[in-house]
Amino acid sequence: MCRAGSEKDLVERLNRIERALEAARRNQGSQDPADEERDQSMTPSSSSARASTDGPDPPAADGTPEAAQVRAYDSSVRASGATVGKLHFAGYYMGDISSYNGVPFFSADGQEWIRSRAGEDASINTLLALGPLWQTQHPAPTLLPGFPVLTTGGELPDRAVVEECLSLFSASHFGLAFPVIDHALFLDTIEVAYRPTDGKSIEVVAAKGCVFAFFAIVSLFQQQWKSSPEIDGQACVMAAQSLLVMILQVTNITALETVFMLALYHLFCGHLHQGAMFHSAACRVLFMLGGHLDTTATCTPNQTPEADDCREWRVKNQLRRLFWLSYKLDKEISLRTGQPPSIDDEHCDLSLPQMNWWTQCAGDLGGSPSFLDEATVTSALQPDSLQLTIIKSKISRTLYSVAALKKTDAEMLRDIRELDDELESWRTSVNPSYRPTLTFPRGTVALRKGRLSMEEIILHFEYHYLMAMIHRASGRCRCWANGDGCTLEGVSSSLALSVQASRSTLYFLRAAIHGVEEVAFWMVVFYPMSAIITIFCNLLHEPLNPQAEEDVELLGSVPKLVEGMRNRQLTPSELIHVKMVHSYVGELSRLGRCAISKARRDSQGK
Repeated sequence: MCRAGSEKDLVERLNRIERALEAARRNQGSQDPADEERDQSMTPSSSSARASTDGPDPPAADGTPEAAQVRAYDSSVRASGATVGKLHFAGYYMGDISSYNGVPFFSADGQEWIRSRAGEDASINTLLALGPLWQTQHPAPTLLPGFPVLTTGGELPDRAVVEECLSLFSASHFGLAFPVIDHALFLDTIEVAYRPTDGKSIEVVAAKGCVFAFFAIVSLFQQQWKSSPEIDGQACVMAAQSLLVMILQVTNITALETVFMLALYHLFCGHLHQGAMFHSAACRVLFMLGGHLDTTATCTPNQTPEADDCREWRVKNQLRRLFWLSYKLDKEISLRTGQPPSIDDEHCDLSLPQMNWWTQCAGDLGGSPSFLDEATVTSALQPDSLQLTIIKSKISRTLYSVAALKKTDAEMLRDIRELDDELESWRTSVNPSYRPTLTFPRGTVALRKGRLSMEEIILHFEYHYLMAMIHRASGRCRCWANGDGCTLEGVSSSLALSVQASRSTLYFLRAAIHGVEEVAFWMVVFYPMSAIITIFCNLLHEPLNPQAEEDVELLGSVPKLVEGMRNRQLTPSELIHVKMVHSYVGELSRLGRCAISKARRDSQGK
């Protein structure tokens, strides 16, 4: 599809949403007050009960009502648990994303709908598999072996090795993208960690824990550094975690860096639950240190402070860097698990920093000026990325909170339209050299390796994912159940935008596959796995759609794409995960083909 055509189609769909909003407002104005009172007094339920309306059932793709197939979901009747993690599609409550570990699973009604549309039962064991599709399997008992015994975390590596890794990290793309430590402050931490004492003081233990956590982070991408010795990241993590009881007795920048690096390590390894736990602890330490408030305005980042003020200046700037990194992870974890965020926007200073605010003093870095210029657009802390995260937080709060489930169709469609406008305003403000397109064309050739940085690639994934999240919320509107024609046309267009954004996610992954750095695999793999669920639901909803066959082929391409995202040798648990993805997507593709065949048979039998 040409870009002009896709943009014209998008405009028309948005116009339909606008008309649906007006119709919903009219319907809301004519609603009986008693009915409205009954809606507000509904109590939560664990079932996806049929909406109490007299209107016709939502039509299937072949035009037949679906009342006999599955009960439609009424947004006023809510299941218990984490609301942001609930899966709705075209008026049906499909299931949940577990608030414990992020696994998507289909509800009983979701399974019934699959059966009714595909004509066959789903292999539930395959669909549930061993865990979430964006989380590797990590046996919890191995996290803290010998915890009651270890008090010093074991022996640190040779100091020269630590200093070498620090220099390599400071001059690396990862170190600039994720400034988890301040170079000068960490030199002080190293000094304390290697201080010749009995090693039992809290200060020394905290410093040792920070060094172990840093080595764990370095282990994620050490293969890029051929000169450095091999690091056992898991052993370093266990050593740092064995010291946490003592580390958390102090509230300082060293403790914060330690806990944050542990959270980042687990998230980058696909250990979503463990990462979320450490992230929550990091947020509490961050608040205690005042990192959620901007106190750096008195001294600009590029200003060289006086010697006496240098440490204080560095601590303040590092706190803000860690705040923004924590803020980004917080909103990501919330959407992926369905759990409430740990950081409340209303209690934080979210004033965006300047483009180069986080760059450390020139003497800290081993990169060239051109390398640092490039870093201004590769950092996870660049303003474009932070602004998108703020929008993500607003989407979660406005469309997927407990309060959001009480909204009328008119309120929901208004919020969808406003958030869509805000996301589009963000998109047009991004530098044209890496600005995401409205839709990513199917036939786009592979992007040249190195054309987009890792953070720019993430921006594209995030944009399409958030577009899908915004419009997927229309699946909860009551009009799916009451059959309001004008409103239903609008929400159908909104849902179509969600499906198209999911397709764009997979098309973009296919084109940018060589740019996905292996260290970010477990963070990036979430996007295609989320997209396939939306595309699969649409196959069931519209099996006779002209693009249905192509969507089945698109689903079938996902396992190969996932394999291509990782270049290094996989661990045994990761191999199990890749096989699980193969089985999961294979089952969805099979059910999609069954739905297409059944719809064709039913259509021919009329």
